[in-house]
Amino acid sequence: MVRNAQRFHGWIAGAGTSSGTRIVLGHWPRSPFGPFSDVMVERADGRRLLLAPSRRIADFVAAVYRFDRVLVVPVTVDAAGRHWHVTAGPLRMRLTTGRRGGLGTLLRCVPAPLAARPAWVALTDLPARLMPGVRTRGSAGGGYREWYGVRDLRGITGIEASWEGRDLGPLAPVDPPVRFGFGSAPRTPALVRVVTTVAGPRGSSAPASAPASGRRGL
Repeated sequence: MVRNAQRFHGWIAGAGTSSGTRIVLGHWPRSPFGPFSDVMVERADGRRLLLAPSRRIADFVAAVYRFDRVLVVPVTVDAAGRHWHVTAGPLRMRLTTGRRGGLGTLLRCVPAPLAARPAWVALTDLPARLMPGVRTRGSAGGGYREWYGVRDLRGITGIEASWEGRDLGPLAPVDPPVRFGFGSAPRTPALVRVVTTVAGPRGSSAPASAPASGRRGL
């Protein structure tokens, strides 16, 4: 059993655009903070940005991951079948997913309790490393440890995204890998269902908070 752990049940979508901007959406219907969504953006010049719906969530995510700027803005996600519509402050995005492949079908057979176990995640970390930059366990710093238990996988086949009204271009690989934490989203754009376990620094009873900047812009 992992002490000081919190569990997040939901989805992570990772996609690139032809402008060089890479976007990682976290959509969490079940979490210690209640339902919420957040977006991590890395632009072509390497600047990393977090879009979070509240100061409390922004502080927590900024303590676990690394960003150059943090914005507290309304974040809404409307998932309707294969289409995901996302609004997050200056970001507008529409994702289209493809059919579930063989790997996704296999992952759907993994029960949530098993997927969340660190021993199982350690086992799946080995094949995950065959994809450049992808890891299922590790630490981004600050004493936090994470485990990603994957339960489903669909490819992303299309994206329409804009920042402050400027089009970010069509779908592209997540290349170079994003640098928010210890690992990247897969190079091939994908929507992944996960159980994420986050354990705080050893000896702590609750996750620490980190200050988050409210400055706007990329």
